[in-house]
Amino acid sequence: MNFDLNEEQSIIRDMARRFAAEVIAPEFQKLSTSSDVPYDILDKMADMGFMGVPFSEEYGGGGGDWVSMHLVIEEVSRADIALGTLLDVTTSVVAQEIDRFGTEAQKKQWLPDLCSGKAIGAFALTEPSSGSDAGSLKMRAELDGEEWVLEGRKQFITNVGLDNCSLVVVAARAEIEGKEQIVTFIVPKTAPGLVVGRSYDKIAFESGATNELIFDNCRIPKDSILGDPNRGFAQHLAVLETGRISIAAACVGAAQACLDHALAYAREREQFGKPIFEFQGVQFKLSDMAVKIEMARTLYLKAAWLKDEGRPHTFEAASAKLYASEILEQCASDAVQILGGNGVMEDYPVASIFRASKIMQIVEGTSEVQRIIIGRLLASGARS
Repeated sequence: MNFDLNEEQSIIRDMARRFAAEVIAPEFQKLSTSSDVPYDILDKMADMGFMGVPFSEEYGGGGGDWVSMHLVIEEVSRADIALGTLLDVTTSVVAQEIDRFGTEAQKKQWLPDLCSGKAIGAFALTEPSSGSDAGSLKMRAELDGEEWVLEGRKQFITNVGLDNCSLVVVAARAEIEGKEQIVTFIVPKTAPGLVVGRSYDKIAFESGATNELIFDNCRIPKDSILGDPNRGFAQHLAVLETGRISIAAACVGAAQACLDHALAYAREREQFGKPIFEFQGVQFKLSDMAVKIEMARTLYLKAAWLKDEGRPHTFEAASAKLYASEILEQCASDAVQILGGNGVMEDYPVASIFRASKIMQIVEGTSEVQRIIIGRLLASGARS
């Protein structure tokens, strides 16, 4: 059993770590308090090849693996977790679904721009009446000659408000061979009848674009179906498994940032004549944070490794997402406590991470949903 990264993985991780420290971290106050999208940073991330790490060079990707991709997400999230979740949506979910299930024509049309970062993808599944129960979605698609007509509304859609977002992967109900199915479509953002609605004000991720989508007689070509029309929902579940690993990696990066800031502060801050690091109560908090982070990192790396090996990883992905998102909140809370009054000031990143930590227990499947998934695996005997 070897826990070492290979040479390529180490190089990619170190490159992402330097980039996060030198380019993203100095902008943390702007990123955490402004609603302005950091397009300059997105362009630099694209130039570094961060969006296309796990995809074939044939389509403009880096030819790497999913362990490497998630190491990038961790390091980016160490500086700004909103940028880490952007990579989750556009790479782990949208680009992966096209790569795994798309036709050759669809891959050639969309993947090169997604891998290069020229295009950003959005994933439209959640609706006002369906969140955790994604199978109850109501949006409809009907075939009208050589076009599909989409009608409905989606909410909480990440990335779609970005100027460089050019496509949306959409789930809708459609009749296929006389039977209603949940079908997946690739919808260009410029499609007639697709309206980007209001931008949501959130407790964190201020610079992350989250909008509603309105499909009003939205017309797309007949060949816009992505993958098997009879297995659209199963496709979503497959890529969301990877999305859970990505969210776990993002949580680990943000939790590591909390430890970094809290440890540095504890060494410098003096009370009662000595650095507060020398107080056992502070050391215990820092020690617990370090152990939790290492456990969460090991979980997500195992899940990513299993994915690269082509082995089942449903349990590992759900476990990583559940544990990492919950320890992030604990680590952020402890970091705020160690920094005291400074911990609730925007001058320190732990304040914005603390706010973001609750969001991470909801996106890509709530903590409750992860426990349901794990429970079902236990009940089936898949984990014993």
